[in-house]
Amino acid sequence: MAPALNIIVVEDHDLLRQVTVETLRHYGHQVVGLGCAEELDDVAGGAPADIFILDINLPGEDGISLARRIRRANPEVGIIMVTSLSQSQDKVLGFDAGADIYLSKPVETLELLAAVNALARRVKPVNLQSHDTLMLDLARRYLQGPAGEVRVTPSECTLLNALARAPGRQLEYWQIAEALGQEIEVSSKARLEVKIFRLRKKILQAGGGEDAITALRLKGYQLCINLIVR
Repeated sequence: MAPALNIIVVEDHDLLRQVTVETLRHYGHQVVGLGCAEELDDVAGGAPADIFILDINLPGEDGISLARRIRRANPEVGIIMVTSLSQSQDKVLGFDAGADIYLSKPVETLELLAAVNALARRVKPVNLQSHDTLMLDLARRYLQGPAGEVRVTPSECTLLNALARAPGRQLEYWQIAEALGQEIEVSSKARLEVKIFRLRKKILQAGGGEDAITALRLKGYQLCINLIVR
């Protein structure tokens, strides 16, 4: 999973733009959707972005011209072109304009997310020396941070993974119970509090902060660190 990114989507098809924005927000990213290149300065206000997702056939200034302008202004930004133009010459134009990745419509959600994740490793590399970033190794069930590695149980691994992938990194009690395959009961909430307490200690041992998981009163829990899941 990629760290939280600032992403700007420029797509003139209203429904497609809305779906793309909502999908990326669901995976924890900050996303602005624009209908044309001219809105970039007017609506986005020049807001910094890690990745741009551009359609080529835009009204007014097209995606090729926009990509060139973005690349000149920020050589390090990530640019993904998403378009129905799939001929070789179209792709060459896209890459020459500064695109990092060229995707042909229709684009599957997993393909788009994979492209975002691939670019995230360049535009926002994981810094495990930061106390607000840890890595969860699902295969080995280890939590890795600046202080080292800490082994986590299968249920702790499941809980951390679910929190990291949830919108806003928040889960309600029923969602946690569903992820862990448990029933929602008073006793299960008490057991969950114990599990969260132990998990916080392990996060501290790995080098995370004291408030890595916070309780949402009468609702559930929120993960308050950057957790990279691999």
